[in-house]
Amino acid sequence: MGLLTAKVSRFPLARRFAVPRNKGSKAMDMKKLKTTKATALVAAGLIALTGCTSASEAGGTSQPSGAATFDPASVSKDDALAALVPDKIKSKGTLVVGSDTTYAPAEFLAASDGQTAVGYDIDIAKAIGATLGLKVEVQTSGFDGILPALGPKYDLGVSSFFITKERSKAANFVSYFQAGTQWATQKGNPKNVNLDDLCGKPVSVQTGTFQEDPDISGRSAKCVAAGKPPIEVVSLKNQTDVATRLVTGGVESMAAGSITTAYAIAQSDGKLQTLGDVYGASPVGIAVAKDDLPLADAVAQAMNKLIKDGSYKKILDAWGTGTGSIEKAEVNPQVNK
Repeated sequence: MGLLTAKVSRFPLARRFAVPRNKGSKAMDMKKLKTTKATALVAAGLIALTGCTSASEAGGTSQPSGAATFDPASVSKDDALAALVPDKIKSKGTLVVGSDTTYAPAEFLAASDGQTAVGYDIDIAKAIGATLGLKVEVQTSGFDGILPALGPKYDLGVSSFFITKERSKAANFVSYFQAGTQWATQKGNPKNVNLDDLCGKPVSVQTGTFQEDPDISGRSAKCVAAGKPPIEVVSLKNQTDVATRLVTGGVESMAAGSITTAYAIAQSDGKLQTLGDVYGASPVGIAVAKDDLPLADAVAQAMNKLIKDGSYKKILDAWGTGTGSIEKAEVNPQVNK
């Protein structure tokens, strides 16, 4: 089993790991070239290792052993709930979902074709769609581009959004999961990274996430206020790149949602370990346009039916993420942050 699932053609290794040419020394050029090739081979190997198979898909989606790809046909349409769907969506018959498919095991691209979105978030979205009598179309998007596109482009944003007061200004959220923040470092913590003193340390994190701001940005501000160097934040668009940067030694630690960090560690072939404890457990939500409360309400009621009939638990258990389950979905739940 490997660490990452990624579309190699979209994120070419040469661009990610290129080393500037030093014209002053041919010997140095060759040394750098060898280093660059070695680094690229490590990353390529990590990507290739994501082809491990599950019991349900010979192509391999990096699902836990025995996990079954969710079948929307197993969920029946609820006519009463389907009647709550706004006419503009009901008429097209499809829920268009925006998702950053680099965040395994919640949402990522199947290794079998590099195009099909899979993960527990994807299965939950499909189950909601089936309950409401709608097809679900998942479109890959950069994480920070999903919320601004709700309404005109996406009906829902299903991408492991921690619900925060700031995000709630931009969208409605339907809670469906809970998770905290978990840091990771290389196995054995060779750089002796201490979460209480990250000043001047290189840290990788996905752009636009709760971990980037306010968590790491707040830690960095405290460093500066104390007269210390700020945290060297390596903000990357894709969670796969965040983990790869740590494995290959480009940074000393990374921060992500607790489920995602645990999954990355489990898939790292012993290259990563946790750093500190999980903290800041918060609700995770499905995003809906701010001016579309009726759709948010329909999604919440569909979610609660899935919780009640056991479909929700089956999905999470299949992906090994049952510890993040909740008892009731709410529209715009109260949050502290």
